[in-house]
Amino acid sequence: MSKKKEYLNSIKGLSVEDLKLQLEQSRQRIKKLEFAHAISPLENPMSIRDLRKDIARIETLLKHKSITEKA
Repeated sequence: MSKKKEYLNSIKGLSVEDLKLQLEQSRQRIKKLEFAHAISPLENPMSIRDLRKDIARIETLLKHKSITEKA
């Protein structure tokens, strides 16, 4: 199973509060990575891209959950 599918399956079962917490932690982590990358190059700069995609996945799932709760 790919990393993307594993991550998506792991966050699907989380509650809205847990997703918001995960989103905030991911945003803090990306700020730290971008700052570290500005000072000296990261060993794996693709980790920033992967983290941005994970944040987008969480935001999409939050949006989907908010729509289904309203309906």
